[in-house]
Amino acid sequence: MSAIKIFHFMPDKLNLYGDIGNIIALKQRAKWRNIKVEVVDIIDTEGLSLDDCDIFFIGGGSDREQSLATEQLKKIKTQLKDAIEDGLPTLTICGGYQFLGSEYVTPDGTRLEGLNILDIYTESKKQRLTGDIVMESETFGQIVGFENHGGRTYHEYPSLGKVINGYGNNDTDKKEGIHYKNLIGTYLHGPILPKNHEITDYLLKKACERKEIEFSPEELDNSVEEAAKRAIINRLLKEK
Repeated sequence: MSAIKIFHFMPDKLNLYGDIGNIIALKQRAKWRNIKVEVVDIIDTEGLSLDDCDIFFIGGGSDREQSLATEQLKKIKTQLKDAIEDGLPTLTICGGYQFLGSEYVTPDGTRLEGLNILDIYTESKKQRLTGDIVMESETFGQIVGFENHGGRTYHEYPSLGKVINGYGNNDTDKKEGIHYKNLIGTYLHGPILPKNHEITDYLLKKACERKEIEFSPEELDNSVEEAAKRAIINRLLKEK
């Protein structure tokens, strides 16, 4: 059985709104393809190498927990930047997405330094952007999820999708997330992968391509997943 390795960053702190479900989805859909998955929980990055990492995952957390996580990520900042540029499949949620940028400004004006890996900027306001979201993606089709964030994120990279219902990166440009090379950053909790098998398969397929592992079958029976997604979409768009 072929194997890929997922580095799960600080699962003890970054599991806001059930983000661990993303790991469960990756493992299950890999299992259906007879691909073995090894999940490595990363608590401390001192001396860590990303050489044998096939998928990098950072969940969401509170501002305090995310600041602690950022301090750990700073130790491997150069490695992570190089890996992203090289096409390492990466999924970052909420704070994990925000702190790839230059800084995060809190509602009281405090500036928290980010990793400055990408040209992203986030400022937070007291009024939160919350609720179910539907968007259209050129790569993945329709995407659904749940957002709950005070941050307003701004960048010029390709987005994950165009918002049809909800807020997305901020409350102005109707774009959600980032899709740069094989990096996906998003505000979608819920978690995102069980609701959107296309993104799950994308991450797995890219990881397999890099390791020259067979990704078969290309398509699984997704009738249950599609029915669940369609129910969400129909409800939300009917309410508009």
